[in-house]
Amino acid sequence: MPDDIEKPSGQSLVRKLATILSADVAEFSRLMGEDEEGTLKTFRGHKQVFESLVEGHRGRIFNTAGDAILAEFASAVEAVRCATDIQAALRTRNDQLPPNRQVRFRIGINLGDVMLHGNDLLGDGVNVAARLQTAAEPGGICISGSVHDQITNKLSLSYQSLGEMSFKNIQVPVRTFSITHAQGLGDLPSRKPRSMASRSTKWIAAGLLLLVLLAGGAYWAFTARDRSKAEHAGVIATPVQPAATTPAVSPPSQPESKAVEAPPPVALAVKTAPLPSQSNPHAGSGGTTVPSAKSSGRHDGVYSGQICYAETRKLPERCYQAKGTISGSKISGQWMMGPEKRMSAVLTGDVSKSGEVTIQIVQREPNAPRPGTINLGGTLRGDLIDASGSFLNGRRATLTWHKDAAASP
Repeated sequence: MPDDIEKPSGQSLVRKLATILSADVAEFSRLMGEDEEGTLKTFRGHKQVFESLVEGHRGRIFNTAGDAILAEFASAVEAVRCATDIQAALRTRNDQLPPNRQVRFRIGINLGDVMLHGNDLLGDGVNVAARLQTAAEPGGICISGSVHDQITNKLSLSYQSLGEMSFKNIQVPVRTFSITHAQGLGDLPSRKPRSMASRSTKWIAAGLLLLVLLAGGAYWAFTARDRSKAEHAGVIATPVQPAATTPAVSPPSQPESKAVEAPPPVALAVKTAPLPSQSNPHAGSGGTTVPSAKSSGRHDGVYSGQICYAETRKLPERCYQAKGTISGSKISGQWMMGPEKRMSAVLTGDVSKSGEVTIQIVQREPNAPRPGTINLGGTLRGDLIDASGSFLNGRRATLTWHKDAAASP
């Protein structure tokens, strides 16, 4: 937007940092098409609850359009508290309605720079919040990485990293998290990371490709066997000229008659060249074979570096040295950690062709009632893995690993 746009008072636009909450009703067009009056009645009741909770958390609604609501907060913590309270309150109201008549909001929250224009707010800080809302499930909440950084260890929430997501008309990818659970309020709807959601699709595609290859190989073996039989039959059916007219030609010897036998079917199944000649029954035995279906990925190798756990009220910041191995689309690793190397850690995850990485680390310690689990999402660019995430209790973790050239294949 041009810098010379002015407020109604004639003063230049003022910039500030704010937390923006964007909400929109899922399937609003369908709901209106089926029952306009009933939908509007439910929406107005939901909106009153929405407005009351925004005010109670010291926020203000600065824009509404149709079923969309935009609110501003000075605190990221208050914005997220408000969002979880809204979804809990509206879930109670929706439970009294049939599933197909429930009016459920998607909510996106972003902390960013905005511009004041009268009582309205403009800029990327608002636009990113609106795009994050589209990534949320109906009844769910998505937050940006900037909001996640501010509320970590301050709220009793569980998160699911969705990695860096690209949104329409947003220049750079946005670190995105989905809130999966709020203490005292229960679970919230949450979408799975893209790599996890597409895993079944990749397996189906691989299975179909394997079936095509097997069918093609079987067809080639069948047709090659038929061609061999046809040529063999043609040689046997060729009439022998009478000895009176071709006295110089002697009958073929026994070795020559063996030369017309077809090669074994297995050899035919892997050749693309014509059948060997009668004079050399083993010609072409060094032909091209079917290449192996297994191929190494371009990211394959050993990656090592630090994994760090953020400081909490009870625990200091800690960093450990660890490593993992990428093979194809999988990453795995295992190591011991802690002052006495008593805690074991097992890493598993996926690496997409575009370089997106999803990782889960499970830590087990003797005498601990249950293992600790960390979910991380990030990217693989060049020889660097950069990922971040959190424990289920909200403690943040970061992973920065470089490819080990000496240990890589």
